[in-house]
Amino acid sequence: MKIRNSAFLGSLTLALILSLAVCSSPARTARTTPKPAAKPPQKTEPAKPASSETDKPSTRPAELPVLGKDDINGDAQAQADKNGEADKEASALLEEGFAAYQEALAAIDRKDMDAALSKLDDAYETLPKIKLPPDSPLLREKNGLRILIAQRIQQVYASNQQINAPRMTTVSSINNSIPLVENQWVQKEILSFQNGEKAWFLEAYKRSGLYKDMITAELRGAGLPDQLAWVPMIESWFRVRALSTARALGMWQFISSTGYRYGLKRDKYVDERMDPVKATKAAVQYLGDLHAMFGDWTTALAAYNCGEGYVQRVIQAQRIDYLDNFWDLFNSLPWQTARYVPRFIASLMIISNPAKYGFELPTPDPPLRFETVRVGTPVKLAGLAQSLALDPIVLTILNPELRFDSTPNYDYELRVPEGYGEKCLACVATLPQYVPPDVITDRYRVLKGDTLGAIARKFRTSVDILIRLNGLKSRTLIREGQVLRIPVSGLPATPAPSAPPVGVKAGDTVTYVVKTGDTLFNISKIFNTTVDRIKTANNLTSDELVVGQKLTIQVGRS
Repeated sequence: MKIRNSAFLGSLTLALILSLAVCSSPARTARTTPKPAAKPPQKTEPAKPASSETDKPSTRPAELPVLGKDDINGDAQAQADKNGEADKEASALLEEGFAAYQEALAAIDRKDMDAALSKLDDAYETLPKIKLPPDSPLLREKNGLRILIAQRIQQVYASNQQINAPRMTTVSSINNSIPLVENQWVQKEILSFQNGEKAWFLEAYKRSGLYKDMITAELRGAGLPDQLAWVPMIESWFRVRALSTARALGMWQFISSTGYRYGLKRDKYVDERMDPVKATKAAVQYLGDLHAMFGDWTTALAAYNCGEGYVQRVIQAQRIDYLDNFWDLFNSLPWQTARYVPRFIASLMIISNPAKYGFELPTPDPPLRFETVRVGTPVKLAGLAQSLALDPIVLTILNPELRFDSTPNYDYELRVPEGYGEKCLACVATLPQYVPPDVITDRYRVLKGDTLGAIARKFRTSVDILIRLNGLKSRTLIREGQVLRIPVSGLPATPAPSAPPVGVKAGDTVTYVVKTGDTLFNISKIFNTTVDRIKTANNLTSDELVVGQKLTIQVGRS
């Protein structure tokens, strides 16, 4: 279906924009799929924000066997399997749609409006193919893509070349303090922070020092309350690479469509949702827009958690129209959102008066200080850090948006510690170019009795990689019949040779091409060396390998 006809364009654009209020899904950047609650939540156990594999708590539960189908209600399990398959197909179509949309943005950048419209056609044609159950967390992604397409169509026909032009909303009048109401729901969250979540709270408060000055400056520049600087405490514990099961990413937990709406770029090399500075600018703009829409901060924060469309529908369903502040809506909101605002208020109350609530807050980490240099060559941060005599984690912390911890193959503003700019440019010129791997996966159907650990060992990969590839919520629970994506580098293979090839002797330097089933440990045994030596020689920061990857190895003595 093409969208070139101008008469059709007007009605399509209006319909697409209105769909935000009518069709938005309750799924949010939140940690779990929200479910409407008939009454206020009774649970007191905290829901930890999802995070990336590098941000797991230090203690891990023992692995548990999967539940068999006999242990689960048959009808419910069949429906869950059906919904899961729909989500997988929809996820692939969404990626296709967003890829076409990204190409349209590139065409607009180069002022090729015909190509832009063609790519928007392609993106739009994926929407009718995406069939999802009403409770799918991907519904909001679909509706977000619909809105993005509508906005770009308007932009093309208005010949507006500035894609991310700043909005003209006046926010100077909305710098009102957020009311700190200590009711029973806020008290429950204070109790949660005082007990099971205390270590997380203190750790996040300490980490907040890296970013809080920057966040506060952005809020004040937009005329928003300083208290909003603590939203990342509830969203991600101030972890810049936190990843939720709804594919929300970063300190501010943006899903991809909302990130696109607010100018956050995503490509093979970078995902700006993980950049604290860029994501903060986007979040400040989004929060300002939500306040303009709802008129009070508690309702705006609820919309930030579960989506403005969901909150609008709850308001419209109220029997008395003027009962539309957050506490009027509380019982009708999803459970996670109903907790979200009380958790935020509870965190503000503890931070403003820690002694009253039994807290001794640690000294925050010092703010990040850096300078930027323009780099146009893809190099690994680990290799660059080694050349600069820096701890590799320093460059990773300064540049968390780099997906492979490498600079892109285009001009990029790299952040380095103050005083390292010129030295960095000199080192980049001496480093080999890095080509990021394309992770190829196969599929595995879970058998009764399987655990993630057993599957990881069988396919020579890690539990963390399986969790990341499959968006799993738990390290321990999977179900029989569930289909998992497995990295091709982890597929079973014939046993690797136990000695170097004929003619290769100790001291030789060889190039080894990674084969299916290879691991760094096995390769190190073949060439009488160590895993650490191989990683150092090849600037590797993890043990993950990709089939076809070339490794430089110095053969050791037997």
